[in-house]
Amino acid sequence: MKYHAISNQLFVKNRKKFMAQMQPKSIAVFNSNDIYPISADSTMAFEQHRDIFYLSGADQEETMLLLFPDAMDKKHREILFVRETNEHIAVWEGAKLTKEQATEVSGIETVYWLTDFDKIFFDLMTEADTIYFNTNEHYRQAVITQTREDRFIEKCKKDFPAHRWAKSNPILQQIRGVKEPEEIALMQQACDITEKGFRRILGFTKPGVWEYEMEAEFLHEFVKNRSKGFAYTPIIASGNNANVLHYIENNQQVKDGDLILMDLAAEYANYASDLTRTIPANGKYNARQRAVYDAVLRVKNEATKMLVPGTIWAEYHKEVGKIMTSELLGLGLLDKADVQNENKDWPAYKKYFMHGTSHHIGLDTHDYGELKTPMKANMVFTVEPGIYIPDEGFGVRLEDDVVIQEKGEPFNLMRNIPIEAEEIEELMNQQQEIWAAMSR
Repeated sequence: MKYHAISNQLFVKNRKKFMAQMQPKSIAVFNSNDIYPISADSTMAFEQHRDIFYLSGADQEETMLLLFPDAMDKKHREILFVRETNEHIAVWEGAKLTKEQATEVSGIETVYWLTDFDKIFFDLMTEADTIYFNTNEHYRQAVITQTREDRFIEKCKKDFPAHRWAKSNPILQQIRGVKEPEEIALMQQACDITEKGFRRILGFTKPGVWEYEMEAEFLHEFVKNRSKGFAYTPIIASGNNANVLHYIENNQQVKDGDLILMDLAAEYANYASDLTRTIPANGKYNARQRAVYDAVLRVKNEATKMLVPGTIWAEYHKEVGKIMTSELLGLGLLDKADVQNENKDWPAYKKYFMHGTSHHIGLDTHDYGELKTPMKANMVFTVEPGIYIPDEGFGVRLEDDVVIQEKGEPFNLMRNIPIEAEEIEELMNQQQEIWAAMSR
């Protein structure tokens, strides 16, 4: 892995939190992700299943974690199963975790080869009444591919029909949503790498560059700083492309006078950051662009203040909608009649701001975390309002990642990334002056 080693005490704590909520005489099993084929002998780059990583730190394929707090043999209360390596694998793929290294990474003393799983699992299931299945119940999930986890669940139901079944997901939603200090530090690292990429792009951008060239500049800086790359598919949308919310082609040339909406960020150690900035191609916002930009920034600042313990996610979004409505009235995009006659299920402001303002972020960009219960300290949320105006050929979105505090306003993990229009203009123009001096 590119990232620095993570203390296994993080994973020890995470397992303790999970096991504390398990039913008596129950087993929970977590699988790594598959390596997915492309065609012929090509495969996609491996990405570890975030749940097994969260609980063990193991970041390789063909790995299983078993938790059984009531096992009669104490050494079987936590077991990590890893792929057995050999000289052939070491030569062709690179060495895999040894048992000793697996213990060092995870803090789990009992490590077996994966080939031993079926025998050991059968023996332990004779002691257990309940098996926890790790189903994907994220509110955005739309997965149609059968996963390694799915295959395990299918086989387990067939082989052990007399056992009760329970769900890991409700526990994971609760504990993964509230971050440990070590996790916040890793997310800060991802944000700091993102900052380096953004500052690099301010010095690179000018009319005539291509969106994909800007993407390459970000990727260079991210990988240079121990990131695998983008935490999610990058959006670099110049001009009217910004009004396509998930524009990912990044294949257009930037024109003089364009605004460029960039929604992209680095991952670090599997933890995501999530940034959006909107910058002027020529280094200067025009009057209308600046008015819309400042309106979005005011909404973001006011929304951020509401992210405190006790806030309900759905009510928070309603309040942000009211603030956005006021700004859209000030910009002349809505009038009083639009608001008075609005459909309460799709308020008038949704014409120009149609997505949500905040989501959990962590190991997943749209991370696990409870949404129907009050917010808690050390939850990490994005704040990302936007105004999209196809008729005027531009859109503006601004986004930071913030940590809810016990008291007061949240802590902004992206506090050092320029966002004020004046600072962005100044940094861009400084670089253009350097280019001009170098060309003389």
